[in-house]
Amino acid sequence: MFQTDIHYQGGPNAVLLLPGLCSTPLEMRYVAKALQRDGYTVSVPYIAGYGLGTPCTDWRAWIKAARAEYLKLKQTHATVSLCGLCIGATLCLAIAQEEPSVTSLSLLSVTLMYDGWTIPWYYPLIDFGYHTPLRHIYKYKETSPFGLKNESLRARIEKSMSQHAASEIGAAALPLPHLYHARRLASHVRRNLHRVTADCLVIHAVDDDTSSPHNARIVHEGVSSAHKQKYLLAESYHIVTMDNEREVVADETRRFFRDSIQRQHGGAAPEARIISKALLRANRQRGA
Repeated sequence: MFQTDIHYQGGPNAVLLLPGLCSTPLEMRYVAKALQRDGYTVSVPYIAGYGLGTPCTDWRAWIKAARAEYLKLKQTHATVSLCGLCIGATLCLAIAQEEPSVTSLSLLSVTLMYDGWTIPWYYPLIDFGYHTPLRHIYKYKETSPFGLKNESLRARIEKSMSQHAASEIGAAALPLPHLYHARRLASHVRRNLHRVTADCLVIHAVDDDTSSPHNARIVHEGVSSAHKQKYLLAESYHIVTMDNEREVVADETRRFFRDSIQRQHGGAAPEARIISKALLRANRQRGA
């Protein structure tokens, strides 16, 4: 169930979406459907060795597999944009560093370092642990709030985690090899941020429990994109594709992609920004 690819056929402009580490395509379903409604062809592949339920390969294999999915779409579509969550966003940056033909990027909760407020103090010791027998034993157990500020959704995910050791947001525990290679991928991407020239949208929650907004700042300042934007969310944690402001995430992503295509390739005129009901409520509360 959790390992099924998602593919929505649409028009000549395509989007490749990449979920987080040890996660599932379902994590990106809300954004995928919003993009499909806007006319895009959408692909959310399950990548073996990176996604939920398969033995870890390594970070270079992750890039190779994700890049192959990009090239597959590029062969049959006029434009291809990339959107990823967490380490999926880091993978998007890795592809863009090697493929200057990427039209635009939407980087959601991009993670170059795990430095959120739920990350344990010993996390930096993962590199050491990987080179010991711990690599075959240790798993980082996901705990509440599971990257979700929405309490009802959090309860549903917690129930699935306890019953199936997994949910639509991924595994209940992350094996040490996956965490180690995620750190290696992030180091590689950070060293080469200047090679990214595609239009770049960075969306991050102020209270992200897994990766702090410092990650968004590093990326926004480090890429060489002529057109880049940073958008901070006030009512979400890490899994912004499913949390309280998922409407905002989907609307800002499709608007940014549409404007980018218009700017680079012509087509429909840029549309006005759509503000979700959730954001309007938050703005009214802050105003009060």
